[in-house]
Amino acid sequence: MRRTAFACALALMIAGGAPVVALAQVPAAELARSVDIPFETFTLDNGLRVVVHTDRKAPVVAIHAWYNVGSKDEPPGQTGFAHLFEHIGLFNPTENVPGGLMEPLRAMGATDWNGTTWFDRTNFFQTVPTSAVEQALYMESDRMGHLLGALSQERLDNQRGVVQN
Repeated sequence: MRRTAFACALALMIAGGAPVVALAQVPAAELARSVDIPFETFTLDNGLRVVVHTDRKAPVVAIHAWYNVGSKDEPPGQTGFAHLFEHIGLFNPTENVPGGLMEPLRAMGATDWNGTTWFDRTNFFQTVPTSAVEQALYMESDRMGHLLGALSQERLDNQRGVVQN
C-alpha cells in the first residue's frame, strides 16, 4: 500500500513538472486569494438568493439549496431537529412528488444527491443533466413548500429513529 502511494505521488511530481512540496509551502490564505471563480448573484421576488457560476465543460448543472438553519437554532438540551428536517426532506415524498425525490432524480440521471446539516445550515444538493434543470428546480421548490402535507406520523417516527441512531 505504501509503495503504491509513493509511486503515485512520484508519478504526479514527475508528470506535473513542479514538486508537490512547493504547494505545501504557500499559505492557504494566499492560495484562496488567488482563486477567481466568476459568478452572478440575484434575489428572486420570494427572497430566494441565487448564485450562478457558469462552466461549460460538461452539460450538467449543480443545484444546491441552502437553509440558514442548523443546530445553533435548536433549544438548549434538545438536539437533532435540523438533522431530522434534513432526513425528512431527503427521504420522504412531497405533496406533489408522492413517490419521493430519489427515484425521479435517479431517472433524470442525477448524481451526487444528498443533504447535510451543520451548526449554521441545512442543505440539499444534486447534479443533473442540463435537460433536467427545470424538473430538478421544481422538485427543490416542492421540497421547500410542500413537504408537511405528505408527512405522516409513521414517516416522522421512521426518520426520528434513523437520526437518533
